[in-house]
Amino acid sequence: MLALQHPIFISRGGLTLKVSLQSKITLYPLSIQKDKKNYIVEEPISGDFFEMPQISVDAIQRLEKGEDLADVEKAIKESYPDEEVDIIEFVEQLVELGLVQAVDGEPINREIERANSRSRAGGFEWIPSWVGRLFFNRMMGKVYLLLLVLNIFIFVLNPELFPHYMDIFLFDSMVMNMLIYLLISLALIIIHEFGHILAIRSYDLPAKLSIGNRLIFIVFETDLTSAWKLDPKKRNILYLAGMSIEQIIVFVSLGLMLVFPDANFVGILSIIVLDIFIKTMYQCCFYMKTDVYYVVENVTGCYNLMESGTEYLRSIFKKQRVSWNEKQKIFQDNLNVIRMYSVFYIVGVFLTLLLATIYFLPQLYYAYTTIFSKIQNPHNSAAFWDAVAFLVQTIFIIGLLIYLMRKRRLDDK
Repeated sequence: MLALQHPIFISRGGLTLKVSLQSKITLYPLSIQKDKKNYIVEEPISGDFFEMPQISVDAIQRLEKGEDLADVEKAIKESYPDEEVDIIEFVEQLVELGLVQAVDGEPINREIERANSRSRAGGFEWIPSWVGRLFFNRMMGKVYLLLLVLNIFIFVLNPELFPHYMDIFLFDSMVMNMLIYLLISLALIIIHEFGHILAIRSYDLPAKLSIGNRLIFIVFETDLTSAWKLDPKKRNILYLAGMSIEQIIVFVSLGLMLVFPDANFVGILSIIVLDIFIKTMYQCCFYMKTDVYYVVENVTGCYNLMESGTEYLRSIFKKQRVSWNEKQKIFQDNLNVIRMYSVFYIVGVFLTLLLATIYFLPQLYYAYTTIFSKIQNPHNSAAFWDAVAFLVQTIFIIGLLIYLMRKRRLDDK
């Protein structure tokens, strides 16, 4: 189906424009490239990308040639006799997406240039593309894979190096423990995100960095929207870039721990390995849009995998079961992919519970039993105030997390 039925009245900047079959539509300059299943349409001025089927691309290309809407509708109906076609409704959709510049010579979107200037701000374009290519090229891809295999072998051969929940407790002071862990975790997050930034800069494309949250974790996030300019295979490199850089850090840390097992800095290295290990495990939790999730989405060509997967799971647990034929109609050619994703979605939930059982709950139990025992013993002034400061730190972090979660909800509206 291309679109629906009635003439549209569009209001922009005080102008009310009527769209009819006789209207002349002027689109913004668009860039169209073939993807795995459909096409990726880019509006270069705003930097927005849209996935569209062949029928939509054919209609857009005719509009770009200046054909009347009536002629476009007739040609599309002849080319796609089994599809329901309404060019008027299709134009309305293009307007809503911000792809229409003018109707009958009247501009309908004057804000797009300002949106573009905002989107390009802070795109790390000061990093030369050759710097990115030093870290991300065909040879380095093999090196990162080799490091991953070596890291696994080191853990297998030296199980004592495997992360333990007590690794974060280096000092008697809980405030020091939390500060050290937070600083190390923050540094590793920034390094991870700079991996993404270097990877996208290797293709001379911009990226933006923002702050958000994943469950209870405060994270930085790199906006890789411009990656849609690339072929699907190249996009995978961008998604895995952060984890690739982390393999270098883990390999160096494990190597130093093996060579200098009694050195003073081994405790810091243990925290580094623990932090990266937990974050790597969370990459496999498919109920969140992690780096690995985007790779799977990119490989399968199903770009609304999470939304379709959750809808599929709801259909399973509904009182009135949805038949197989109905599911095929809803999810079209992606049903098998969505079914498999749903399995990994559930596995990810259990993996989160497992990590909580092995790491987070024991850490919380040890930390808070320790500080409450210190609070109950005010005669030791240093220990008492350390416990109070730790509680203040906890409240601050929880407050920051709540703020970020509310901000994300507002941004999603």
